Amino acid sequence: MKFCSQCGAPVALKIPPGDSLPRYVCDACNTIHYQNPRMVVGCIPEWEDKVLLCKRAIEPRHGLWTVPAGYMENGETLAAGAARETLEEACARVEIGALYAVYNIPHVNQVYLLFRARLLDINFKPGEETLETRLVAEADVPWDQIAFATVRNTLTHYFADRARKHFGFHMGTIEAPPRR
Repeated sequence: MKFCSQCGAPVALKIPPGDSLPRYVCDACNTIHYQNPRMVVGCIPEWEDKVLLCKRAIEPRHGLWTVPAGYMENGETLAAGAARETLEEACARVEIGALYAVYNIPHVNQVYLLFRARLLDINFKPGEETLETRLVAEADVPWDQIAFATVRNTLTHYFADRARKHFGFHMGTIEAPPRR
């Protein structure tokens, strides 16, 4: 950040009085510009013994599979965001259920929140950010083509919980991959 979004003057990275972390502070109007993690919301859309996956048409991870998820918008609830992302990415209507998994991803400043959801019908198709949509049984999940560790971990927990006939809540942290 170079300029203040309030007045347009230059900003400086410094620790404001009463704070403990460096923030961008406007030299003219003293506005403190906080930068916080982005919330990614999504769901595992269920239909009978299958889940709906989407093949990504955008970067990052173009051409790999994921569950419908994306950045939360201002003014919406977690559940509304998850339902909106499912409609945008898979043209699918869902009833959002329980919050199922939360993953911290500090190295990219994100928090993933994934719900279980029930597909209301099987009238789905790829949205603008999706190459292909597919209902898959556990045996047909393309594990080596899953786009994100958050999705791989969540689906692993989901199928294990389903086999136990008890769905718990899962939380974890995805660490940065080792540098090469």
